[in-house]
Amino acid sequence: MTELYQTQRSMRRMRKQAMDRGVIAILDVGTSKIGCLVLRFDGSEKFLGADGVGSLAGQSSFRVIGAATTRSRGVTFGEIDAMQETERAIRTAVQAAQKMANVRVDHVIACFAGARPRSYGLDGQTELAESIVTENDVARVLAACDVPDYGREREVLHAQPVNFAIDHRSGLSDPRGQMGNSLAVDMHLLTVDSSAVQNLLYCIKRCDLELAGLASSSYVSGISALVEDEQELGAACIDLGGGATGVSIFIKKHMIFSDSVRIGGDHITQDISKGLKVPLNVAERIKTFYGGVMATGIDDREMIEIGGDTGDWELDRRTVSRAELIGIMRPRVEEILEEVRVRLDGAGFDQLPAQQIVLTGGGSQIPGLDGLASRILGQQVRLGRPLRVQGLPQAATGPAFSSAVGLCLFAAHPQDEWWDFDVPADRYPARSLKRAVKWFRDNW
Repeated sequence: MTELYQTQRSMRRMRKQAMDRGVIAILDVGTSKIGCLVLRFDGSEKFLGADGVGSLAGQSSFRVIGAATTRSRGVTFGEIDAMQETERAIRTAVQAAQKMANVRVDHVIACFAGARPRSYGLDGQTELAESIVTENDVARVLAACDVPDYGREREVLHAQPVNFAIDHRSGLSDPRGQMGNSLAVDMHLLTVDSSAVQNLLYCIKRCDLELAGLASSSYVSGISALVEDEQELGAACIDLGGGATGVSIFIKKHMIFSDSVRIGGDHITQDISKGLKVPLNVAERIKTFYGGVMATGIDDREMIEIGGDTGDWELDRRTVSRAELIGIMRPRVEEILEEVRVRLDGAGFDQLPAQQIVLTGGGSQIPGLDGLASRILGQQVRLGRPLRVQGLPQAATGPAFSSAVGLCLFAAHPQDEWWDFDVPADRYPARSLKRAVKWFRDNW
């Protein structure tokens, strides 16, 4: 834990250096695509100031000056499994974005899905030395949290204070400068498989880039796809990626739960490929142009020409009805949504005051998905597009870019984490382990 704690602190320092230079790159390492955005900051320090512990302030003054995507290689379930191929794909995306921006980039902030995330809700309490809360008191109360024994093969990716209480006043976002006798904190801890993180760190290093930050895709997707009142009142963001589907729950503008389902859009493509006996690239095209999950009477009559170049005339001139295609796609989509429902139920999502569900990610563009999702998840469901950011090309404004855009917002204004305070890093794993939302409900 100490090692990653130090890594996170050094990444924070690198981010500050990159901000001073005014240019930083965003890298979204996904299973189906690798996206790179180059951001230019206007050099003003105003958005680096302490304006609330963990507050996600509005959009800072940055502009996208370069953007590129390339087909991902060597990544499955959001995790690297072929280092050289992934390295080549990252280099391709970064070089293309640098060329468009006409500037060289040394520092990147990356996000990734998968790595089996696990959420913990922690709390801690301490008496105040002085009657006014100082930065040091915040560090002490964070150190007072009982960290669960999350296992040797796992590392902390996010450790965010989400609520402070002074004496009996709860729901504070920043206690510094306020008066009282005792300070309590609720913290959300997210751990991931350390091998997945180490592979990504090593891969980025091999690309001659410095890592200035690391985030979970499901977290940054929520930042960009949920509107402000959804983040405030309680909402879940379902990020349907190529190899994994991320689930995150937000309330009071903080993420309080995250998980991932190891199935995504690529699995739907594979089903079409097997069901219609066509190559994967043809299956992807058919899914994109004709796919759906809700069959109507007209779909029996709508015929899709499969096409092909096998040389067998009969095979190449086949047609299938759209109803058949929907019959292949729907079971897999239902399976993903059922898995998502299990995750949300396990977190106690139905206990939150508002229960909006937002679908985003490339896989959310399947027609009829929102209707099927509301039927299976039993909540209000809407499709979420990422926030508009300055300079973003039109091609990068769709739901597939939610995590990349969220990462821009995260880069410009990261939420305060455990390592932003001088917390003693030798904290050993202790006992308390509670489910995140249940803990949240009990403590607020």
